[in-house]
Parts: sequence; structure tokens; C-alpha cells
Amino acid sequence: MKVRTENGEKDIRAVWFENGKVVMIDQRRLPHELVFVSFDRYEDVAESIRNMTTRGAPSIGATAAYGMCLAALSGCDLVKAAKDIKAARPTANDLFYAVDHMTERLSEGADPIEAADAYAQSMVDKCIAIGKYGGELIKDGYRIMTHCNAGALATVDVGTALAPMRKAKSDGKKFFVYASETRPRLQGMQLTAWELNQEGMDHAIIPDGSSGHFIRQGVDMIIVGADRIAANGDFANKIGTFEKAVLAKEFGVPFYVAAPISTFDFNTATGADIVIENRSEEEVTMVGDIRIAPVGSPALNPAFDMTPARYVTGFITEKGILRPEEISKVKG
Repeated sequence: MKVRTENGEKDIRAVWFENGKVVMIDQRRLPHELVFVSFDRYEDVAESIRNMTTRGAPSIGATAAYGMCLAALSGCDLVKAAKDIKAARPTANDLFYAVDHMTERLSEGADPIEAADAYAQSMVDKCIAIGKYGGELIKDGYRIMTHCNAGALATVDVGTALAPMRKAKSDGKKFFVYASETRPRLQGMQLTAWELNQEGMDHAIIPDGSSGHFIRQGVDMIIVGADRIAANGDFANKIGTFEKAVLAKEFGVPFYVAAPISTFDFNTATGADIVIENRSEEEVTMVGDIRIAPVGSPALNPAFDMTPARYVTGFITEKGILRPEEISKVKG
């Protein structure tokens, strides 16, 4: 991703391996500070996934791959390491896919660093392909809505939902992006808007509850990412996605999901079987150290919701654009 610094524009990734450590952008500090953190223990890498230092399914997967790399380099029990890393968060399929991939590669005698780097690069290559296919859907003058963050921060580099926008911009197309704030963690306001700003894309942050208002005024397409996609096309994404999909159906707006094949879980039959992570109520009731909710009022905080496949126009993948009924073509 392109980042503007005091020394000019710079290309960086969300996570990488350097000098025996896993290095990543601390996404909790954006957009106010661009801070990098590093870890040399797989346990700390697992914690970085759990506490959302890193986030976004493909970036979580790459981080998990590097965590397994550290475990192998340190001579740790790889079975235990795999279990510990998988336990960090329950919903994103890329986490489990990456750990299983690394377990297989390491059992074959692969170099840990080379295997993890290859996994991370494969995510970037897939995002570039997603951008190519998705970019063709965007026409000059389009108004596009997205939700949460599915940009380079969430995918090592390039992005899933943002990849088609980056390709369209590079092709000279003009368009406008509505980025919903994404409460309670504000990934849309703090991360997606930051990326769009860095890339010079015309955009505005909107309150989550205003999505219907803007869709009715005129949105040409909605593109979101995904954390897990079931075999039938039902998918889990950041809380608030389902509402946008229903509204898109009501107003006849195309609704696309951009995700690599690693996000598809063919062992999960339908969305009803997807485990939805419930996070701390303090994310809802607190802003920093200040409580904004009445004392004594509890909060419910599901991190994701499930959108049925019938609301999806198509899945933008590295293998092309698939209708929900075509998902089985890419199994295996």
C-alpha cells in the first residue's frame, strides 16, 4: 500500500518477516499514528490476532503463517502452536487455512521463512487478481459503498473490496466511495478512510445507520470483504453487512463480496454453522477510558453477522466472478 510520510510516498505491507521477527502495522493506532510492532514469539503473534493489532481475514492468515514460522524456528511443539494460534479468533477462515497450510509445508521439510513469505505473497497475488476482475465492474462515475476494512491493511497488501477500486483508479476511472464508520471498532472510519485518503480516492465517511439513506439516493454497487464463506454462499463479515445486503436487494443495487478462495470454507455447509465471535461489551460501552453508556446497562457485541447467499450478486475471487451457485467449481 502507498503511505505518505515526511520523506515522501512509501510502499509498505501490513505484515512481514524481518531479522527473525514478525513485523506489522499496529492497526489500533491508526489513523493518528503509523506505528510498527514486532514479535519473536509465536504466542505474542497469536495475541496480536486476538487483540486486533492485526485484523482482516487474509492479514490474519498471513500473520498466523508467520506465527507458525516462529514456532518452527524456535523448536516449539508445532501441534500446540497450531492449536494456540487457531484459538486466537473463531470466525475468519483464513486463520485456520493458513495454519493448516503451514503445518503441511513444515511437515514436508520446507524452510519456515520461505514458506510463510510464500503464503503472504500468494495473498497479495490473489488480491491483484481480484482487483483485475472486480475493476471491470466499476464504471466511470460510479458511487460505491463498502463496509469495514477490506483494504491492504486487512490483506497484507492491495486489498479485497478495495482492490477493484485501486485497479479502476489506475485505469483512470473516476468514482466516489461511501465508507461506513463500522461501529464499535470503527474500522471503516479509521482504517478504510485512511487507506482511501492515502490513495487519493474520492470518498466520505458515513454513519452506519445512514446506509439506507444513501443507497436510496443512488449507489451503483456495494463491495464488501468476507471472513468466512460457507459452501452454499452464505457468508460472515463485519457486523452491519447483512443490513446493507438487504437494502441493496430492496433497491436493486448489485452486491458483491470480494475474497480469495482461502476464505471459502467447504466444510461449513451453510451460514447457520458459522461461529460468530462475540467480543467484550466494553468495545460498545466505552470510548477509550470513558464510559458512554449508563452504568448498569449491559451491551451485546457480535463482531460479525451472516448474510444469506440470496443477497449476493457475485463473489469476486482470484479465479473470476462467481455466482453463489457456482462456488462448487472452485472447491479444492
